[in-house]
Amino acid sequence: MDSKRELTSVDLAALVGELGTYEGAKVDKAYLYGDDLVRLKMRDFDRGRLELILEVGEVKRAHTVAPERVPDAPGRPPQFAMMLRNRLSGADFAGVEQYEFDRILEFVFERDDGTTRIIVELFGQGNVAVTDGEYEVIDCLETVRLKSRTVVPGSRYEFPDTRTNPLTVSREAFDHEMDDSDTDVVRTLATQLNFGGLYAEEICTRAGVEKGLDIDDADEDVYDRIYEAIERLALDIRNGNFDPRLYFAGDDEADGDDESEGTDAGDGPVVDVTPFPLEEHADLPAEGYDSFLSALDDYFFRLELAEEEEPDPTDQRPDFESEIAKHERIIEQQQGAIEGFEQEAEQLRERAELLYAEYGLVDEILSTVQQAREQDRAWDEIRERFEEGADRGIAAAEAVIDVDGSEGTVTVDLDGERIELVADRGVEQNADRLYTEAKRVEDKKEGALAAIENTREDLEDAKRRRDEWEAQDAASDDEDEADDEGPKRDWLADPSIPIRENEPWFDRFRWFHTSDDYLVIGGRNADQNEEIVKKYLEPGDKVLHTQAHGGPVTVLKATDPSEASSSDIELPESSIEEAAQFAVSYASVWKDGRYAGDVYAVDADQVSKTPESGEYLEKGGFAIRGDRTYYRDTPVGAAVGIQCEPYTRVIGGPPSAIEDRTETTIELEPGQYAQADTAKRLYRRFRERFEDESFVRKIASPDRIQHFMPPGGSRIKEE
Repeated sequence: MDSKRELTSVDLAALVGELGTYEGAKVDKAYLYGDDLVRLKMRDFDRGRLELILEVGEVKRAHTVAPERVPDAPGRPPQFAMMLRNRLSGADFAGVEQYEFDRILEFVFERDDGTTRIIVELFGQGNVAVTDGEYEVIDCLETVRLKSRTVVPGSRYEFPDTRTNPLTVSREAFDHEMDDSDTDVVRTLATQLNFGGLYAEEICTRAGVEKGLDIDDADEDVYDRIYEAIERLALDIRNGNFDPRLYFAGDDEADGDDESEGTDAGDGPVVDVTPFPLEEHADLPAEGYDSFLSALDDYFFRLELAEEEEPDPTDQRPDFESEIAKHERIIEQQQGAIEGFEQEAEQLRERAELLYAEYGLVDEILSTVQQAREQDRAWDEIRERFEEGADRGIAAAEAVIDVDGSEGTVTVDLDGERIELVADRGVEQNADRLYTEAKRVEDKKEGALAAIENTREDLEDAKRRRDEWEAQDAASDDEDEADDEGPKRDWLADPSIPIRENEPWFDRFRWFHTSDDYLVIGGRNADQNEEIVKKYLEPGDKVLHTQAHGGPVTVLKATDPSEASSSDIELPESSIEEAAQFAVSYASVWKDGRYAGDVYAVDADQVSKTPESGEYLEKGGFAIRGDRTYYRDTPVGAAVGIQCEPYTRVIGGPPSAIEDRTETTIELEPGQYAQADTAKRLYRRFRERFEDESFVRKIASPDRIQHFMPPGGSRIKEE
């Protein structure tokens, strides 16, 4: 049994009540980790420090965590985190709601200057959108541009289409959803009633109904038992009747007795966490918790620990069979959806044609309603008139099935087809509406056709990788003994790249290593320029600076600060030239859109923080004494790449310096695109190049890429 990595709709319905008990807590700070984890640090006046985690990546969750379990704060807050801080600092947590029965949470924060909503999408690709009180999107982690909905900064946030909420469904609507199904009971509950697989099975078990029972064989007694089980579940959630459980992987000897709960439960890996005990998990060891939030905290903490302790996946054969089966299953579902779209579009066109075929009859019905409304007759009176007409055998009245005043519609039966008409429109307008709806459904079909092609490509890719793996495995079996160095690893095609992090002392500065492996550091601002000259400039180092104003102090290090400095080291000319290119690229030269500039170089002992008599040095400035070596018309040049060994990280600098250190590199040039927009373009390209997209998300977020880009506008240099 695989460990749960995403919260279900039932989970969200349960945790909303517990999160609501923190209303009134004040927000201190917001953080963003990578591109998919938001942390809100808050203060609850009764319970002290409160940490809220919202994660929308491969793991999708939203819950409080113990303060000692929160990750260390990132070194440099990205723009999204700064925006959150500006809007939320000192704000009151005003509440949280689940949207319908969807996996969407809406957190509301109030401050004197306005309302901020954080909408967390815990489905699909996952997203966090920040809006104002009127749902205008301020920013979002992922932009969404679909035919069905749009989520982009500056637009109004659009929720997905409403689905049936099984916790509030009426008996009449429940019967309709069940009757409308053509599969078995458990699949109907999972899809039509939106319970998902686990809770659909749980409802069947609690109701004592066979899961595989065909819906056509389900009688009124079956419906009664299922609906009662749903009502009991909904009542427990509404009243907060929780008894949370953390479930662990069991073994063949697990007998499922309640007495087994808590005994040796923590020995195995965690597989699920639920707000109350599930009969479907009766054979699994479990631990009880006082609150669902604490259970969620413990579950995801243990899940993370377990994944950290897992052996290197590169040493294991990937589960190609499961991946292939998954793609084949998705293709089957997509084909079913396409057939459904085709049938629905054809049915809508047939209904439109029926309106024209029965033009006189339909026109008489619509005209009758419109004339009655012009005479201010009530909708109930109009319904009664049609019923009386039907009793007298009037054909137009007999065709009317229903009159709905709340919607302003009339439903008619034409040749056995139920067609809903908008009462204040004519026959042509109602037919056009049906044709338009048919076209919209066909557009959905086109989207599904494109999606199925993508899935087929994924399927073929999985088969190709399986064949390559098996071929390599067979080849390695035939080899006597691999040499110590071994073949070069293809990181781009690797399906699972292990993360090996390293945070060097110079990471907060601008930096790169030259082709000759010498470190170059540069300041990001006046404070860092000051620090570099005072703290890190040593004998033997070379200092470079642009003639143009606004450049960083650039130091080519002869030795590491931990090593003894030496003025005897002769720095290679190639390293000095790369440092010069670095200095000119991260100065105002690039920002001004120019492609070259002048740079000068001096030795460390020529640099002083003491000004000449009668002069003044600004913060970050320094005095130069003696001759300077000029590098005229030094071309700008910058590239960003992803390094996979010995560490996994983003690096940047002159192209000649980083190309051999990275698995893949993208070169930049001055351009019209803002730094943040170009960083997102680079991020998307890197994701396309690596088989393991999750690896790129973890170590190369747009903000991390931006950390290595020159200031000002850029564009990708096309080869």
